[in-house]
Amino acid sequence: MSKCAAALRALALPLAALLAVASSGPAQAKPEPKAPKEFVALSDVDPTILQEIRYLTPHNFTGDPVDGYRRPMCILTRPAATALHRAQRRLLRHGYTLKVYDCYRPQRAVDTFVAWAKDLDDQRMKGEFYPHVDKARLFEDGYIAERSGHSRGSTMDLTIVKLPAKPTRPYEPGEKLTPCYAPQKERFPDNSVDMGTGYDCFDTLSHTLDPRITGVQRANRLLLKHTMEELGFVNLAEEWWHYTYKPEPFPDTYFDFPVARRSLTGR
Repeated sequence: MSKCAAALRALALPLAALLAVASSGPAQAKPEPKAPKEFVALSDVDPTILQEIRYLTPHNFTGDPVDGYRRPMCILTRPAATALHRAQRRLLRHGYTLKVYDCYRPQRAVDTFVAWAKDLDDQRMKGEFYPHVDKARLFEDGYIAERSGHSRGSTMDLTIVKLPAKPTRPYEPGEKLTPCYAPQKERFPDNSVDMGTGYDCFDTLSHTLDPRITGVQRANRLLLKHTMEELGFVNLAEEWWHYTYKPEPFPDTYFDFPVARRSLTGR
């Protein structure tokens, strides 16, 4: 073989490799997981329940919108959504409405919380959500965990709002923060009745039956607690806003489909 022919052959080999790659087409993106048929949008079951999905916004303890939240919507298993509808009907008769802050939570969102908790330099939202808690203790004190009942689809974070509901102004990133346990008129405005702390307040005052919570604040917590428990929900004692419907359809499964209408496509 001549030197010229050898050179042409050497050039042809990488060219053939490039053509092979090009002919194979672009890499296909992995399809997003879908919700099982037992999941529904809460608004399809009860459109009167208010929704303020905090993790879609930067107004949460991380200071950023959370991975996995694509739309401001509550997704739940159908039994949980149906029971919540019954609770809403009871409260409406007394001039109140429910408002959900979070419902089904993808595992990727929980993973984001875990990564945030390990980043001890990120203290942007400490002034509001965990003023008295050392961030290094968030795992040990039980505020952050690698698994959440929310990912099973029958747990929700919620409150009560007096009707007619007043709008809640949007949070402005970088605005001055006020402790979540401050008096209601001082902390970030929320159209919720006064529960003694704001939502997602990492403090023992958030314990549902903390004895320091008295008067109207205690009555409001008990109104929520009694209404929910009579319809099959169980409260997490450390968080006045946290309820799980029992029995759960998926007690041992932690889902990761995004919070989006397309996760429920076809139903």
